[in-house]
Amino acid sequence: MKPTFGTSSTVICLVIFFAFGFAFLIYTDTIQFDYKSRLPLLDLRSISSAPCLTGSSAPLRVYMYELPRRFHVGMMQKGKHVDDNAAVTADNLPPWPERSGLRKQHSVEYWMMASLLYNANGDEENATTASGEAVRVLDPDSADVFFVPFFSSLSFNIHGHTMTDPETEIDKQLQADLIDILRRSQYWQRSAGRDHVIPMHHPNAFRFHRGQLNDTILIVADFGRYHKSLANLRKDVVAPYVHIVDSFVDDNSPDPYASRETLLFFRGKTIRKDEGKIRAKLEQVLAGYEDVIYEKSDPTGEGVNASIQGMQSSKFCLNPAGDTPSSCRLFDAIVSHCVPVIVSDHIELPFEDELDYSKFSIFFSVKDALKPDYMVSELRKISKVKWVEMWRWLKIISHHFEYQYPPKKEDAVNMIWRQVKHKVPAANLAVHRSRRLKVPDWWK
Repeated sequence: MKPTFGTSSTVICLVIFFAFGFAFLIYTDTIQFDYKSRLPLLDLRSISSAPCLTGSSAPLRVYMYELPRRFHVGMMQKGKHVDDNAAVTADNLPPWPERSGLRKQHSVEYWMMASLLYNANGDEENATTASGEAVRVLDPDSADVFFVPFFSSLSFNIHGHTMTDPETEIDKQLQADLIDILRRSQYWQRSAGRDHVIPMHHPNAFRFHRGQLNDTILIVADFGRYHKSLANLRKDVVAPYVHIVDSFVDDNSPDPYASRETLLFFRGKTIRKDEGKIRAKLEQVLAGYEDVIYEKSDPTGEGVNASIQGMQSSKFCLNPAGDTPSSCRLFDAIVSHCVPVIVSDHIELPFEDELDYSKFSIFFSVKDALKPDYMVSELRKISKVKWVEMWRWLKIISHHFEYQYPPKKEDAVNMIWRQVKHKVPAANLAVHRSRRLKVPDWWK
């Protein structure tokens, strides 16, 4: 009687057994043939660097709240008769004004909203490719995070920049109304806001009710004006300022080191509050050098043009703290390919889990920067070869700091969404644990 195989699994096992046996005979030279000429070489390096197939490469799924226009683009359309409840789409999104001074620096909220509205002519696949890291979903139950399109920075600049009543009443009321909307949302309630994303880029944005957003993913410029219970690197995203100067797109000098005759350049306000008080001291320390420019200036049209020319013709650009640890000047320097010299003891930098700033920036502590002749002396020691290497790095990474519409792969807004995606696991962990904990965490 011929043997039969009762199950397909038996057949599979026998095939595997014979395959391993055949491989063993080849390995021990029992069977010999020129297998190297017939089999492709296996590159172990390519395997180790290949993306893990079990990981998620899908874009972040973002549900955007439908808020009345007064919370966002309505502030950009003052004097126009627009229905407050009319939906904002890619077709009717107003462009951000090119010359908008200080308001432009903190317009991160606008570009994040715009990236979600972009639909690539209705082609969802192309929209995902263009936006790269995030895609808008209309079903909140399918969302990874919830974006709250409140232009809190613009609201402060328009309604509350004097920080005195009654001028701040509109800003204060918008914040209170938004908190009320969120508290009534079932999606806010189920996570206590942990999977919600709220831009709060200006250090004074949302200042009246920010204490009610302790668990939310905040998009900030730095942590200078926030209590530790509200904002930290564990849950929040540090986003770059929108640069004010024009990007140096044709920086192709055959000898960039020689063509940039100024050693160190600074142009801006020298009278600041808090950490920015160092600027007045640096003005005294840096006086008297022929190849160092340290000028007082306001962000007017003429001042911006002078900054563009100065940064593009300087080897190093000084970036001291503003009223808080960061300032827009750092990102102006990056897109000008002027090696940033950062003097700020408490600064946190955007995308630092992916970018090594030491490759294209120089850092001084406040203490060292204020030593007479020290900083300039150290900068003179940097060789031409080293400086050119840093200049080349700036040209490579500067696209990560560009805000634009339509969005482009790995531009600033895409990098921000990728950072948000990195925060989702921790947010989910906190949500899941909160649903089963009966007593406070033992380790707190």
